[in-house]
Amino acid sequence: MQEHTSAPKDISPSLTHFSSSGRARMVDVSGKPDTIRVAVASGVLRLKPDTLHRIYHGEIAKGDVLTVADVAGVMAAKRTPDIIPMCHSLSLSGVALEFDRIDTLDDTGCAALTVNATARCTGQTGVEMEALCAVSVALLTVYDMCKAIDKSMRIESIRLEEKHGGRSGSWHRASNCETRP
Repeated sequence: MQEHTSAPKDISPSLTHFSSSGRARMVDVSGKPDTIRVAVASGVLRLKPDTLHRIYHGEIAKGDVLTVADVAGVMAAKRTPDIIPMCHSLSLSGVALEFDRIDTLDDTGCAALTVNATARCTGQTGVEMEALCAVSVALLTVYDMCKAIDKSMRIESIRLEEKHGGRSGSWHRASNCETRP
Protein backbone atom coordinates (compact mmCIF):
# COMPACT_ATOMS: atom_id res chain seq x y z
CA MET A 1 0.00 0.00 0.00
CA GLN A 2 1.31 3.42 -0.92
CA GLU A 3 1.74 6.03 1.81
CA HIS A 4 -0.37 9.18 1.47
CA THR A 5 1.57 12.41 1.19
CA SER A 6 0.08 15.89 1.46
CA ALA A 7 0.33 18.57 -1.17
CA PRO A 8 3.25 20.98 -0.82
CA LYS A 9 2.87 23.58 1.94
CA ASP A 10 3.46 26.51 -0.43
CA ILE A 11 0.12 26.13 -2.23
CA SER A 12 -1.04 29.38 -3.79
CA PRO A 13 -3.75 31.11 -1.74
CA SER A 14 -5.86 31.32 -4.92
CA LEU A 15 -6.26 27.51 -4.92
CA THR A 16 -9.20 27.36 -2.55
CA HIS A 17 -9.57 23.58 -2.59
CA PHE A 18 -6.47 23.23 -0.41
CA SER A 19 -6.29 23.92 3.31
CA SER A 20 -3.46 25.96 4.84
CA SER A 21 -1.70 22.66 5.54
CA GLY A 22 -1.93 21.62 1.87
CA ARG A 23 -4.71 19.03 2.23
CA ALA A 24 -7.59 18.85 -0.22
CA ARG A 25 -10.89 20.16 1.13
CA MET A 26 -14.35 21.21 0.03
CA VAL A 27 -14.60 24.99 0.04
CA ASP A 28 -17.06 26.43 2.57
CA VAL A 29 -19.52 28.58 0.59
CA SER A 30 -21.98 29.18 3.44
CA GLY A 31 -21.06 32.88 3.67
CA LYS A 32 -21.68 33.54 -0.02
CA PRO A 33 -25.02 34.93 -1.22
CA ASP A 34 -27.27 33.01 -3.59
CA THR A 35 -27.01 34.34 -7.14
CA ILE A 36 -28.19 33.09 -10.50
CA ARG A 37 -25.41 30.92 -11.96
CA VAL A 38 -25.08 29.87 -15.60
CA ALA A 39 -22.29 27.94 -17.30
CA VAL A 40 -21.88 26.82 -20.90
CA ALA A 41 -19.43 24.08 -21.89
CA SER A 42 -18.68 22.45 -25.23
CA GLY A 43 -16.92 19.47 -26.72
CA VAL A 44 -16.32 17.71 -30.02
CA LEU A 45 -16.47 14.10 -31.17
CA ARG A 46 -14.50 13.45 -34.37
CA LEU A 47 -15.85 10.50 -36.30
CA LYS A 48 -16.13 8.96 -39.74
CA PRO A 49 -18.57 10.77 -42.03
CA ASP A 50 -20.56 7.54 -42.44
CA THR A 51 -20.95 7.23 -38.67
CA LEU A 52 -22.27 10.78 -38.44
CA HIS A 53 -24.69 10.05 -41.31
CA ARG A 54 -25.93 6.90 -39.56
CA ILE A 55 -26.47 8.78 -36.28
CA TYR A 56 -28.64 11.40 -37.98
CA HIS A 57 -30.58 8.83 -40.01
CA GLY A 58 -31.40 6.50 -37.11
CA GLU A 59 -29.18 3.70 -38.38
CA ILE A 60 -27.32 2.85 -35.17
CA ALA A 61 -28.22 -0.57 -33.75
CA LYS A 62 -28.31 0.61 -30.13
CA GLY A 63 -31.04 3.19 -30.84
CA ASP A 64 -31.56 6.95 -31.02
CA VAL A 65 -28.04 8.11 -30.22
CA LEU A 66 -28.70 11.81 -29.68
CA THR A 67 -31.74 11.26 -27.46
CA VAL A 68 -29.83 8.84 -25.26
CA ALA A 69 -26.80 11.17 -25.15
CA ASP A 70 -29.04 14.10 -24.21
CA VAL A 71 -30.54 12.19 -21.28
CA ALA A 72 -27.09 10.93 -20.24
CA GLY A 73 -25.74 14.49 -20.24
CA VAL A 74 -28.55 15.75 -18.04
CA MET A 75 -28.10 12.80 -15.67
CA ALA A 76 -24.36 13.47 -15.48
CA ALA A 77 -24.90 17.13 -14.60
CA LYS A 78 -27.23 16.04 -11.79
CA ARG A 79 -24.65 13.55 -10.48
CA THR A 80 -21.53 15.73 -10.77
CA PRO A 81 -20.72 15.71 -7.01
CA ASP A 82 -20.68 11.89 -7.16
CA ILE A 83 -17.89 12.06 -9.76
CA ILE A 84 -15.86 15.15 -8.77
CA PRO A 85 -14.78 14.74 -5.11
CA MET A 86 -14.73 18.40 -3.94
CA CYS A 87 -17.75 19.53 -5.97
CA HIS A 88 -20.78 20.87 -4.08
CA SER A 89 -24.24 19.37 -4.49
CA LEU A 90 -26.39 21.90 -6.31
CA SER A 91 -30.08 22.22 -6.91
CA LEU A 92 -29.98 22.64 -10.68
CA SER A 93 -32.81 24.64 -12.18
CA GLY A 94 -32.03 23.54 -15.72
CA VAL A 95 -29.64 21.64 -17.96
CA ALA A 96 -29.93 21.80 -21.75
CA LEU A 97 -27.80 20.11 -24.40
CA GLU A 98 -27.53 21.01 -28.08
CA PHE A 99 -25.92 18.81 -30.71
CA ASP A 100 -24.61 20.08 -34.04
CA ARG A 101 -23.48 18.16 -37.06
CA ILE A 102 -20.33 19.30 -38.89
CA ASP A 103 -19.92 17.55 -42.23
CA THR A 104 -16.78 19.48 -43.20
CA LEU A 105 -13.86 17.07 -42.85
CA ASP A 106 -10.78 17.89 -40.80
CA ASP A 107 -7.23 17.11 -41.97
CA THR A 108 -7.65 13.47 -40.87
CA GLY A 109 -10.84 12.96 -42.88
CA CYS A 110 -13.16 13.10 -39.89
CA ALA A 111 -16.50 14.85 -39.60
CA ALA A 112 -17.62 16.15 -36.19
CA LEU A 113 -20.46 16.14 -33.74
CA THR A 114 -20.37 19.05 -31.30
CA VAL A 115 -22.26 19.32 -28.04
CA ASN A 116 -22.97 22.41 -25.97
CA ALA A 117 -24.38 22.11 -22.47
CA THR A 118 -25.89 24.93 -20.45
CA ALA A 119 -26.37 24.43 -16.71
CA ARG A 120 -28.32 26.84 -14.47
CA CYS A 121 -29.00 27.23 -10.78
CA THR A 122 -29.53 29.79 -8.08
CA GLY A 123 -26.90 29.12 -5.47
CA GLN A 124 -23.70 29.94 -3.65
CA THR A 125 -21.31 28.34 -6.13
CA GLY A 126 -21.02 27.97 -9.88
CA VAL A 127 -22.26 25.30 -12.26
CA GLU A 128 -19.15 25.00 -14.46
CA MET A 129 -18.43 21.42 -13.40
CA GLU A 130 -22.03 20.38 -14.08
CA ALA A 131 -21.87 21.78 -17.63
CA LEU A 132 -18.49 20.11 -18.22
CA CYS A 133 -19.73 16.76 -16.88
CA ALA A 134 -22.83 16.99 -19.10
CA VAL A 135 -20.69 17.51 -22.21
CA SER A 136 -18.22 14.77 -21.27
CA VAL A 137 -20.84 12.12 -20.60
CA ALA A 138 -22.94 13.05 -23.63
CA LEU A 139 -19.87 12.58 -25.86
CA LEU A 140 -18.91 9.35 -24.10
CA THR A 141 -22.44 8.07 -24.64
CA VAL A 142 -22.26 8.72 -28.38
CA TYR A 143 -18.88 7.01 -28.41
CA ASP A 144 -20.30 3.99 -26.55
CA MET A 145 -23.28 3.67 -28.86
CA CYS A 146 -21.17 3.90 -32.04
CA LYS A 147 -17.90 2.16 -31.11
CA ALA A 148 -18.90 -1.07 -32.86
CA ILE A 149 -18.86 0.69 -36.23
CA ASP A 150 -16.20 3.36 -35.65
CA LYS A 151 -13.29 2.61 -33.33
CA SER A 152 -11.36 5.64 -34.62
CA MET A 153 -13.64 8.22 -32.96
CA ARG A 154 -11.92 10.76 -30.73
CA ILE A 155 -13.23 13.16 -28.13
CA GLU A 156 -11.54 16.55 -28.01
CA SER A 157 -11.79 20.16 -26.90
CA ILE A 158 -14.01 19.77 -23.84
CA ARG A 159 -13.97 23.22 -22.31
CA LEU A 160 -15.84 25.96 -20.53
CA GLU A 161 -17.16 28.55 -22.98
CA GLU A 162 -18.75 31.02 -20.57
CA LYS A 163 -19.97 31.49 -17.01
CA HIS A 164 -22.18 34.04 -15.31
CA GLY A 165 -22.97 34.87 -11.70
CA GLY A 166 -21.21 35.03 -8.39
CA ARG A 167 -18.49 37.33 -7.18
CA SER A 168 -16.36 36.95 -10.31
CA GLY A 169 -19.25 37.95 -12.59
CA SER A 170 -19.25 36.93 -16.23
CA TRP A 171 -16.50 35.32 -18.28
CA HIS A 172 -16.44 34.39 -21.99
CA ARG A 173 -13.76 32.39 -23.75
CA ALA A 174 -11.70 34.85 -25.78
CA SER A 175 -9.58 32.32 -27.67
CA ASN A 176 -8.52 28.68 -27.78
CA CYS A 177 -5.56 29.37 -25.51
CA GLU A 178 -7.53 31.22 -22.82
CA THR A 179 -7.32 29.01 -19.76
CA ARG A 180 -8.70 30.81 -16.72
CA PRO A 181 -12.12 32.21 -15.96
